[in-house]
Amino acid sequence: MSLPAEKSSKISKILRSKAQEFLLNVREKANILEQILQHFYSGADTGPCLLALDMIFSNLFKDRKMYLEIVPLKAVEKTPENESRKWLMGNFENCYLRIVQCMEHDNPKVTIQALSTAMNLLAMEGKYPMERAGATTENFVPANKLKSILMKLLTSKQNNINLINKYTEYLLYDDILFVTWKLLPSLTAKSNPNQVYIMNYLMLLEKLQVFANLDTKYLCAGEYSIPITFDEVLTKKYLNRVWQCIMVWEHSVQTHKQLLIVLLEKVLVHLDKPLLLTDFLMDSLDIGGPVSYLALQGLFTMIQVHNLDYPNIFAKLYSMFEPEIFHTKYKARLFHLADLFLSSTHLPETMVAAFAKRLARLALLAPSVDIIIICQFIGNLIIRHPGLKCLLHNETSELVKYDPYVMEESDPLKSNALNSSLWEIYTLQSHVQPSVASAAKFINTPLPSVEWDIGKVLENTDNDIFDKEIKKISKAIVRELEPTKDGLVISTGERVCQYWQLV
Repeated sequence: MSLPAEKSSKISKILRSKAQEFLLNVREKANILEQILQHFYSGADTGPCLLALDMIFSNLFKDRKMYLEIVPLKAVEKTPENESRKWLMGNFENCYLRIVQCMEHDNPKVTIQALSTAMNLLAMEGKYPMERAGATTENFVPANKLKSILMKLLTSKQNNINLINKYTEYLLYDDILFVTWKLLPSLTAKSNPNQVYIMNYLMLLEKLQVFANLDTKYLCAGEYSIPITFDEVLTKKYLNRVWQCIMVWEHSVQTHKQLLIVLLEKVLVHLDKPLLLTDFLMDSLDIGGPVSYLALQGLFTMIQVHNLDYPNIFAKLYSMFEPEIFHTKYKARLFHLADLFLSSTHLPETMVAAFAKRLARLALLAPSVDIIIICQFIGNLIIRHPGLKCLLHNETSELVKYDPYVMEESDPLKSNALNSSLWEIYTLQSHVQPSVASAAKFINTPLPSVEWDIGKVLENTDNDIFDKEIKKISKAIVRELEPTKDGLVISTGERVCQYWQLV
């Protein structure tokens, strides 16, 4: 691995030296630029060539070697100086297209370097435009060049998550962010694109915010130019326009999930007619898995904010509590949403009892960390609905043997949960894991007046429980040990002393 690195470093030094020689006398050393460009176009040493070309054209912009003053209705004067400028401008335009093409290179490092070089040169052109008519001082962003970059980011050939993450650095500049939004509608596929394009598009959309950055910066603004004004109203129009296209694409489960993530986290609050999403979200509920959990969150927002009437939402929520939820990363989201849906004290106790009973039954199959969550969740339901305290006392052996609760019933109101008991929680008090057994004992004592904050335990893992138990045991071990005269910590009468001599 060291030999190619040394070779690349050597080539970089040679190209840098050649670039400096060219910049010292641009017109007389034009052949050097031709040599570097030919080497670049051949596909050899792409990374070092990108660095050298970045250096060359950045300095040409700063030194105004590629600048022509355009006078309306008057041809540009043919002088050696102007002809040199035109030649340099032509080479730059061709070279820039090739630089952008390098964003599809096989080497990930080269693709990142190509994006960096393309954006650096775009910024230089914005600060030092090659042509200018009149004395305008407006901030200039080379939209065509930015569009060519976005087209490569939104390719249908390969996953571009690394390039999109790199592009995020440039979205911190308001001019790039706004012009990206402005260009996006023209880059949005009107017919059904492939899944690679859709995923790239959604990942880029997830990075785009609809408002100006708190720290105002401009990438392409010159020293005396007036910056672009970020127009949030226009940006929301662009967002609504592209979203209409996205919604009619055919989505795989993966892109459907990503679509819902973007919708919930970035888009929904900015849509002009959010209620048009109702059918889409309802259909998404039937897909199952993470897609259903995300769709449920969208429907909750529609019910809470936009007064959507969806009477079967509680039956859908009830059906989502299956053993599989404990093995998905959206488990915390589902518990959080269920807590919000069941927060009203006006819900029928029959239905709330069904949720408590279903969760108690699932607790018998759940991992330790999830049992603790379930215990606190059920405790909160009983605090909100004191009528559910009957579930704590229906504990006769006959009832346990013939539990009237119907787990297979899809309608929580028909599950007969209110006539059952939480015998499952009593059973968990004998759990081998002390933390679980302790959590299950909440039904033995009067419930607190304030609900437990389940947010504190939703993100807990088995490792957290393990570490907590180890700390308890380690304290007990330390109390049992006695320091010896030799300074070694060994308990009095330790059997190991009969077989080993510690030195």
